[in-house]
Amino acid sequence: MALKEKISEDLKAAMKSGDKVRLETLRMMRATLMEREIEKRGTGSPVSVDDEIAAMNSAAKKRKEAIEQYRAPGRNELAEAEEQELAIIKEYLPKELGEAEILAVIKEAIAASGAAGPADFGKAMPLVMKQVKGKADGKLVQDLLKKTLAGA
Repeated sequence: MALKEKISEDLKAAMKSGDKVRLETLRMMRATLMEREIEKRGTGSPVSVDDEIAAMNSAAKKRKEAIEQYRAPGRNELAEAEEQELAIIKEYLPKELGEAEILAVIKEAIAASGAAGPADFGKAMPLVMKQVKGKADGKLVQDLLKKTLAGA
């Protein structure tokens, strides 16, 4: 479990440096991974790297949603705190794919699935998500696929 170990090491460094935001965020991340371990304990299978990434992606998604919720009524100080946490979480996630890379995957999936228009969204989306899982925001992928299929 390299991710959990890295977080533990960074947690010690954050304690020494006195960086409260980083410390609290790392504690939350470690707790999230421990929860995932407890969930998996009954299944007999260990927590995989994909499980760890999924847990961190979930935490990042929660922060993104909170930022939107805080920005709507003008609670910018709370949104900024969530943005700081999101930046720390992103340090532990794989590098996100850019739009051009996602579009290349979308075009391959459309060709492989034989999708011809917006009605074939359900054919192409699973193929795209299989390749970009954990590396791209699902909402962005969905929007790009819809636009591509509408123009196809």
